[in-house]
Amino acid sequence: MVDSDLVTLRRDLHRKPEPAWREFYTTARIVSELESRFELDELHVGPDALAGEHRLAVPDDAELADWYEQAREYDIDRSVLDELEGGYTGAVAVLERGEGPTVGLRVDIDGLPRPESDDADHVPTAEGFRSEHDGAMHACGHDAHATIGVGVFEAITESDFSGTLKVFFQPAEEVIGGGKSMAKSEHIQDIDALLAAHIGLDHPTGEIVAGIDGFLAVSHLEATFTGEPAHAGGHPEQGRNAVQAMATAVQNLYSIPRHSDGPTRINAGVVEGGSAANVIPEEARIVAEVRGKTTDLMEYMRSNARQVLNSAADMHDCEVEIELGAEAPSATSDADLVSVVSDVASETAGVETVLERDELGGSEDATFLMQAVQDNGGSACYVGIGTDHPGGHHTATFDVDEESLEHGVAVLAGAIERLSSER
Repeated sequence: MVDSDLVTLRRDLHRKPEPAWREFYTTARIVSELESRFELDELHVGPDALAGEHRLAVPDDAELADWYEQAREYDIDRSVLDELEGGYTGAVAVLERGEGPTVGLRVDIDGLPRPESDDADHVPTAEGFRSEHDGAMHACGHDAHATIGVGVFEAITESDFSGTLKVFFQPAEEVIGGGKSMAKSEHIQDIDALLAAHIGLDHPTGEIVAGIDGFLAVSHLEATFTGEPAHAGGHPEQGRNAVQAMATAVQNLYSIPRHSDGPTRINAGVVEGGSAANVIPEEARIVAEVRGKTTDLMEYMRSNARQVLNSAADMHDCEVEIELGAEAPSATSDADLVSVVSDVASETAGVETVLERDELGGSEDATFLMQAVQDNGGSACYVGIGTDHPGGHHTATFDVDEESLEHGVAVLAGAIERLSSER
């Protein structure tokens, strides 16, 4: 039987999804849940939870202000909301229980900027918790992640855990923008063991992946080409065509040689420029990303991408400005934690299958926190919590099987409790 409080919280968060750095209601709602139900030893909110100078992919002020004003319309603590103004979202909740290890749990909280299905057979529509925010939805399960984080906190308060628990409610994962700011904060420095978690990932309800690897390091970049406008029919020779430079760059980006050390990726996801058919375009833009199995391989792709962009500009007598965006490193789940999670999962009611390892095959900025803990001599592990979802991640029909909320809480809390008895 699923905890009704968890279902209520998850559905409330699902109704009010907020994209990266705009999680104003989401953060305030989580804070309210924590403060009303538990005796917290510490609660760090907004700027106090982050190293703000390391935030990545932050929207412009006008966008942040629109979402902030929307959040102010809801019945939430205004004093908490005031701390989040400017896009300083997220929280870190701390429970201190005497001698023992300091264990961290990272859960992400942001939604996606995409509309949700209104089909009658879509469960959130049928049961009245479909997104109320036009053009935004929880299409990746972060509403479930935040809920699991609260559920784990509750379970540990009722357990024999000895040590310190820190739950990181991280903003801006979908743009790989929030992990670095939490990894650079003071709150990560004393973590002995860190667990991060994701629901779904094409694993069914009742299946747990004890340790996920295969994170591709990723970097976003934006290139703006500038040329000279001219009349395309009357004086084409007077122009310097920025779209030609952009088109050359796109073609050559996909021609960067693959690397023998492992998988690499490149994608020009946005290409745009020009104003009219009879005008030599003076400006064009590419928004691209590079990925690699390791951080070194990602940097190999990024270096080659910069060379391609500069060469394309030179070829067509244009200038190019290249701006690096959000990025995240690769990471590996440590064997000692994988073993703990696997053992606990195999003893958890409702869990039918336990996989020791699997590969993500994508990117995740939890790797910043994992790497920070590992660099400080601790261990880190990324756990997969299976759930039956009718649509793929990031689709309009994505939803989670709420039974998996209990599985996630039980496995993660059980692993945290066991860590306190073994260290």
